[in-house]
Amino acid sequence: MPLKEQIDFTRIPQHIAIIMDGNGRWAKRHGQERSYGHQKGADTVQVITEEAARMGVKFLTLYTFSMENWNRPQEEVEALMELLFDSIEEETFMKNNIRFRIIGDQAKLPEKVQTRLTACIEHTAQNTGLCLVLALSYSSRWEIAEAAKKIAGQAVRQEIALSDIDTECIARNLATSFMPDPDLLIRTGGEIRLSNYLLWQCAYSELYFCDTYWPDFNQEQLQRAILDYQQRERRFGQTSEQIIS
Repeated sequence: MPLKEQIDFTRIPQHIAIIMDGNGRWAKRHGQERSYGHQKGADTVQVITEEAARMGVKFLTLYTFSMENWNRPQEEVEALMELLFDSIEEETFMKNNIRFRIIGDQAKLPEKVQTRLTACIEHTAQNTGLCLVLALSYSSRWEIAEAAKKIAGQAVRQEIALSDIDTECIARNLATSFMPDPDLLIRTGGEIRLSNYLLWQCAYSELYFCDTYWPDFNQEQLQRAILDYQQRERRFGQTSEQIIS
């Protein structure tokens, strides 16, 4: 039976987060420069976004450029920024009813990239299908530190009391406050770590690691990850008996 026919479409994960790893190694394997791998990876983003939208996923968050990635060679960073600028296809978003959002320190991005991203966010704001979220210049520890600053400011201004600071308060002040925590986190490329990505939000996410490099990750690979997710029991600290009852 084809994978897609095995999937229960009443239990599609509402939010999928992906660490898109392996572009550089894929390019090396094919005797190409790293930039070629990033270009192929950008093509995969479009394929996977459209497939996730068709399957009924509500939020797709992609780890596109980490805070640590700024430390890469300057020419590679510049090439990635150009690729990001060229890859934002607003027409595709509108055609597929996709809403577009960004999380991360946008002030670090080149001005023309910021302008392009902001325009796309505004123009797709009324779309009601999948919300594609790019984590750009993003670091989970940075995000949590920024949330702490916001909460401290609220306390200093006496807008909240110390007793108001709980997990819900912290979640409200994170960059991801507009969406639910990921149900499923996928990492491609064979590495088994979170790499400073959505550390708070993934406290109870199901984790799926595969050896496939991101440029080779396709619709069938996404379906396989979702099927694996559906075969797991999500207990959130409870027992199996409590979940059944």
